[in-house]
Amino acid sequence: MIDLRSDTVTRPTPAMRAAMVSAEVGDDVYGEDPTINRLEKEAASIFGREAAIFVPTGTMGNQIAIRLHTEHGQEVICEARSHVLDWEMAMVAAFSGCQARTVAADRGILTWSHVKQAIGPKIYYRAQTGLICLENTHNMAGGTVTPLAVLEEIWDGAREADLPVHLDGARVFNAATALGISVAELTRGFDTVMFCLSKGLGAPVGSMLVGSREAIDRARIHRKALGGGMRQAGVLAAAGLIALKEMPARLTEDHANARLLAEVIAAEPGAEIDRDAVQTNIVIFKLRDNSDAAAFCVALRHKGILASAVGPHSVRFVTHFDVDRKDCEQAASVVSEQLRLL
Repeated sequence: MIDLRSDTVTRPTPAMRAAMVSAEVGDDVYGEDPTINRLEKEAASIFGREAAIFVPTGTMGNQIAIRLHTEHGQEVICEARSHVLDWEMAMVAAFSGCQARTVAADRGILTWSHVKQAIGPKIYYRAQTGLICLENTHNMAGGTVTPLAVLEEIWDGAREADLPVHLDGARVFNAATALGISVAELTRGFDTVMFCLSKGLGAPVGSMLVGSREAIDRARIHRKALGGGMRQAGVLAAAGLIALKEMPARLTEDHANARLLAEVIAAEPGAEIDRDAVQTNIVIFKLRDNSDAAAFCVALRHKGILASAVGPHSVRFVTHFDVDRKDCEQAASVVSEQLRLL
């Protein structure tokens, strides 16, 4: 099977497996796991931050950050299709006691103009804004990238409004690769940043939250409350170190493979796709005539291709380390054939 459902399906590389076997470990709840400590130090350095914390999932990292920046009864501004809203089990409300103030944006890219209009007025009988949360790249918008200039305007505006800004940077290395700049430069104005080791970077488990030392010290309390205080977690951190150091350099391959798929799909009358929105490793397209996306994915499965239905009529492919150019060429051929049957 050629698995294009998500970049979360990647299996650890031989180097990761070897590092996991030989990892030096200790009890991380006591702060005594040397491999975890090394990973956290490395992540903080790469992002130009004071500190970092390893968490099992990106969802946990995002929800810890939201809790850090907000008080119960406040609002979190986010894009209408954002991961923190749709895929994190209503934890903005359940864990932080906040509600989402959603804003729909073209290709998922929030601007300061969008955000400014969503900030609650400073009156006592209106819920106050506690946090601005951005997503870069934007998953459900098709892996779109928010440019640095757009972010800078939001950072400046948020600073004037005295509001913190968090980045759901699950695929921020993809965004940085597409823009040709470092993740430190792309994220320098955020108060906290979460990024995943287990998506495009290929580690089997784990995400990181980076920020100030004070914020990360408090994050450890919330991680423990959510059940994320692991013990000999250096076994996982060993793979994370390799992911962090070696895997960003190859993300251009995933982006090129996504472009290949997008161009083939665009040539078929059975599909509608915004080719300009295919900027990284995600391809989302709509089936014409309101064809059934779930049924389309079942048909692909029977032909050896795994894909995701992300709406009644929309299909998503995600390229990654475990599917090479040849796999994507084969997948493109099968998809093209299936689209002609609609």
